[in-house]
Amino acid sequence: MDLVNHLEGRLLFAVPKKGRLQQATLDLLSGSDIQFRRETRLDIALVKNHPIALVFLPAADIPTFVGEGRVDLGITGGDQVAEYEAHSPATEDTGVEKVLDLGFGQCKLQVQVPEKGEIKGPEGLVGRNVVTSFVGLTEQYFAGLEGLGDKMVNGNGDVPVRNQLRTKIKYVGGSVEAACALGVADGIVDLVGKILEGWSVIRGMLTAVESGETMKAAGLKAIDTVVESTAILIKSKHPSNQKLVDMIASRINGVITAQKYVLCQYNVDRNLLETVTKITPGKRAPTITALEDPRWAAISSMVLKEKIASVMDELTACGATDILVLNIANSRAG
Repeated sequence: MDLVNHLEGRLLFAVPKKGRLQQATLDLLSGSDIQFRRETRLDIALVKNHPIALVFLPAADIPTFVGEGRVDLGITGGDQVAEYEAHSPATEDTGVEKVLDLGFGQCKLQVQVPEKGEIKGPEGLVGRNVVTSFVGLTEQYFAGLEGLGDKMVNGNGDVPVRNQLRTKIKYVGGSVEAACALGVADGIVDLVGKILEGWSVIRGMLTAVESGETMKAAGLKAIDTVVESTAILIKSKHPSNQKLVDMIASRINGVITAQKYVLCQYNVDRNLLETVTKITPGKRAPTITALEDPRWAAISSMVLKEKIASVMDELTACGATDILVLNIANSRAG
């Protein structure tokens, strides 16, 4: 099938074609009932149950395609959006709009130097060689350190920051952490990710822990953070089908909310209602249902999954009984 000729009338939705964000993104689409089959070596997939076409792109390119209106929606890292905006300030018709923080793909863009080197703080890199894949953000960061403000090339006649910087910033597309060991740089600006142990949008989320294994293996240490990032859903300023954009955003938000919360149900003496509803206030308010015994009530409330164990302990200590915890498959919570 010639997929390019089947895109007319479809909302174009850019998703990462590989890398740290891809699997979680695919899980999210599955949980949102966006059904598709991607043929081998094809970067376009038609969604079966909605007028949507998925376009698989490098995460770094997605803000450009969305910002220029070539695709309507995209999932990428907030770091990639910030880098795009550093190079291409928004206008009335171009630029991206953030729709949702998706909560996965947590990472930090950090300034790093050799662990055993003489540089202790970021000011020590001013006037030296710095290597990065994020040139725009790095230029902004060192412009601030050098007192140049945030003037960038934007068509208004400003002198480009890169022509004023004393710090020499060089672009490298990969293996940035090797630059110091090879003598190419005195420091680098690179991503340090977080490991979400057992994390899946569909199966739930556990605690994130710092990784930084690549940084440590290269003998580097972080001395400052340029930006913190998670995956985000973005849209163009003039999407082809705003109603469909809203539907997708609502579904994705429902999946994320469902996996952050569990439903806690329990019985309690009515005299204790004021106490226990402070422990389980829910997202808006708990549901209180009368039981056949007029002295008792049944409570149902959404509780953050990460807090449910301590909440159950508190409820038990207050006199609540028959406590049940149920997983939420999906939601449309406010």
